Amino acid sequence: MANLLTSAWFNCFLFAALIGAVLSSVHHAEVIAHKTGEPYGSLVLALAVTVIEVSLIASMMLAGHEGSEFIARDAVFATVMIILNGVIGVCIFIGGRKHYEMGFRSDGAISSLSVLATLVTFTLVMPIVTTSTPGPDFTTSQLAFAGIASFVMYGGFLFFQSVSHRDYYLPQEKSQQHDESIHAEKPSNAKTFTSLGLLVICLIVVVGLAKALSPAIESGVKAAGLPKTIVGIVIALLVLLPESFAALRAAKANRLQSSLNLALGSALATIGLTIPAVAAIAIWFHLPLSLGISNLNITLLFLSIFVGGLTLSLGKTTALQGAVHLAIFFEYLFSSVVP
Repeated sequence: MANLLTSAWFNCFLFAALIGAVLSSVHHAEVIAHKTGEPYGSLVLALAVTVIEVSLIASMMLAGHEGSEFIARDAVFATVMIILNGVIGVCIFIGGRKHYEMGFRSDGAISSLSVLATLVTFTLVMPIVTTSTPGPDFTTSQLAFAGIASFVMYGGFLFFQSVSHRDYYLPQEKSQQHDESIHAEKPSNAKTFTSLGLLVICLIVVVGLAKALSPAIESGVKAAGLPKTIVGIVIALLVLLPESFAALRAAKANRLQSSLNLALGSALATIGLTIPAVAAIAIWFHLPLSLGISNLNITLLFLSIFVGGLTLSLGKTTALQGAVHLAIFFEYLFSSVVP
């Protein structure tokens, strides 16, 4: 009994430390964003947390535990569903309740969604419909193509977002008029580089604490009789906390463009960096890797992309669109518990 209480208190301490690291990372990300402007500020946070998450997935794959061949698939799919429906849904709903209606650049948002739709189809759906191998698996050549295609498409997206069509991802002038942070004095170079270093440290702490909490999460899921996929969803939720907090704060400040840049950029970075990395590891070390998702998840994925396209095509949102995305998110959570 004493051991159980000690373990429970320790896990509570870890969770409190996790929240502290999340809030710190959001603060440092906002300092960088204020210095560099959009979309670079959002890009820094998305890339930093994704690189660390990829390292975590790679280490778990190389450890070779039972079910390690599904880790990348579960992590990528959970991240996409959480961002497309959970993060974007909460941002639009809460921002819509506060500001009635929020505007953004639809050309940039739709461009991001089209790349995301292509990437998830290439990597998560194609293994189900290809016939060269049985089951939800690629052949070695198919896996190599998926990895290279993902990396090239993500690289092209980065160039599109940050160089050739950067204006597609800049906040609208109307949404900046009442944003005090836009007119505040920009931080110095020294403060920006300090925040960059502290951001990386905070994100490492977030991922490390999420990994440390995973045994307790697994025990709780097992004790509750829930499917093992719930573990991946919970860990993905923990890892995405910094981006989620930052996106929500931006939406509450009527900066939905920043929220979308961060959310969609994070989803694209997850696939564009994770799939090439795990494909290379699987091919080089001859490890099993299953990327195909179930028919149920394919249905929810395509519904999310379809509704996301409708939401992002208008260039403005209300709380209703946020509620629709949240309904899909809760359906995803429910069907994960009761498939």
